[in-house]
Parts: sequence; C-alpha cells; structure tokens
Amino acid sequence: MLNNRNLWLASFAAALALAPAAASAQEWPSRTVRIVVPNGAGGGTDIVARILAEALGKSLNGSFIVENKPGAGTTLGADSVAKAAPDGYTVLMMSNAHAVAGAGHPNLKYEPVKDFKMVSLVGTVPLVMVTATAFPPKTVQEVVAAAKAEPGKFNFASIGAGATQHFAGELFRVSAGIDIKHVPYRTTPAVVAGLMTNEVQITFELVPAVQGQIAAGTLRAIAVTSPERFAGLPDVPTIAESGVPYNVTSWYGLAFPAGTPEPIVTKINTAVRAALADPAVVEQIKKTGIAAKSSTSDELEKHVTSEIAKWKKLIADAGITKLE
Repeated sequence: MLNNRNLWLASFAAALALAPAAASAQEWPSRTVRIVVPNGAGGGTDIVARILAEALGKSLNGSFIVENKPGAGTTLGADSVAKAAPDGYTVLMMSNAHAVAGAGHPNLKYEPVKDFKMVSLVGTVPLVMVTATAFPPKTVQEVVAAAKAEPGKFNFASIGAGATQHFAGELFRVSAGIDIKHVPYRTTPAVVAGLMTNEVQITFELVPAVQGQIAAGTLRAIAVTSPERFAGLPDVPTIAESGVPYNVTSWYGLAFPAGTPEPIVTKINTAVRAALADPAVVEQIKKTGIAAKSSTSDELEKHVTSEIAKWKKLIADAGITKLE
C-alpha cells in the first residue's frame, strides 16, 4: 500500500511540474514571435521564412515577424537565438549554412546542435553546377576530362570561403579526383561576371539564384547536386548520374533555443507540418525554386548532426584551412 501511495505522489508531482509548460503551450503565442533569419532580406532563407510566418500567424492566431540578422556567415543570427530566452518567442530559420558553420567556423560561440531545440525541416533545394556557355565542356564527364588533361588550369567560384557553394565545389574536386582551384567572390552577380570573363570556369550555386540566367541562356546548367533530378530543371542530369559519387542538398529548418518547453515545440511542429501540407503554401514555396518538406524534431536534429559530420570530413579530406 505504501508503494502505491508513493507511486501516486510521484505521478501527482510530475503532473504539477508539467502543468506550467502545458498552460504555457495553450496560451502560446500570446505575443509576437520573432523568426530570426541569419541572412539579409530577399534570399531563399528570408523568402521561405516570410511565407511560413504568414501561414503560422493564420493557423496559430498569433503574430509572427521575420527579423533579418546577417553577419559572420550566418553565425551572428544563430548565436543571438542560442542565447535568447527559451520561451517560444524567438526561433531560428536555419539553412545548410548552419551545418557548414558548425563543421568548421573558427570562432563559433555556440553549439550548433546542443544549444538549439530543433522544430522541423521546412524545405530543400539542390545546387546546380553551371558554366558560361562559351566554356567548351557540356557534361560532367567533359569537365572532369578537361580538368584531368590540364591539372590546375581551371577555377571554380563561390560566394565566399566557407559558404555552402564553396564546400560543394570542394566536394566535387575531391570526389572527381581533379585539380581545380577555388576563387571566392562576395556575391552571386560577381561570380556570374567572373564566369563571363573566363576568370573562373565553374561554379556551384543554389538553383533559384541562377535559374533566370540558365533560362536566358547566359549560363549552362551542367548538372544538379542532389541525388535525384530537380523538378525545376527536369532535363538537367545529376552529378551522380555521371558516375561521380556526390550529394549536396541545401535545406531550411526551424529551431528554438535549447530548453524551450516541449509542448510549445510540439505545437509549432504540428502547425508547420500542416502549413507544408497546404497546397497554397507549397505552391508559394515552389515558386522560389524550393521544395517544401517537413519533419519531426528528432529527424531534424539527426539531419543537422549528420550534415555537420559530412562537412567536417570534407574539411579534413580537402585540406580546407581558410573558412572566413
């Protein structure tokens, strides 16, 4: 009888402990929720965040705003969320850059997994390997053959050392066993200009950033970086189809600061998954060149962890030392 009484008291105590969190989740959101985008306005991360903010505001009967906090390769915004109060009113819109920074940023002030409570994936998008149309190779095999015939002659561009685009190029170099050099620029337009003047010959860029130039015939799409073909470029093969083992898919996801009450995490996860099942929201996201995709909290945590491990291995294999 004593054991039963003790069990009852323990259960009652546990229920009391959970009561404030449950009540908080029922009331949440009672004020404005900030979705921190660690990039400037107008990019893929920002656009997806704004689409989601509108959808969540409607479904949760609350106010969701996007706050752009760019700087230090997305780590400035991520750090601000990691250190924010874990009350459900500050959430980070992550991208693959979060994992890239976690793998090798030299001055990271937070733990990229432990300091966050993952919510859900939001979408995925491949990169595309492009060249100027004047560059003779038209396939992955021809690019590899040209690079092997003249080691060190050709360059690939990115929007900066340590960026996803940089790592995509390094992974191709290592996977194909070729000698091509990295040339960092600051912006995608600068990269395109470098391609047109033959200062660089190849780049890897997010599909939405160069889809217009591909359609206009200014750039040639050689291959997409995902393991399967991309619906927005159905006639463009994957790098893996050429025989080079390769997979780079950029992604977007939401995360709270670590310690955010589980009922709030569950509530927003449910709302995100419902939004990403809404055809109208899916179509809005699709127009940006991104494929909507949701997940559980645990699935996103595993994904981020595996992405960090992948990029850490690349840093070691490729001998990358300059990351900012």
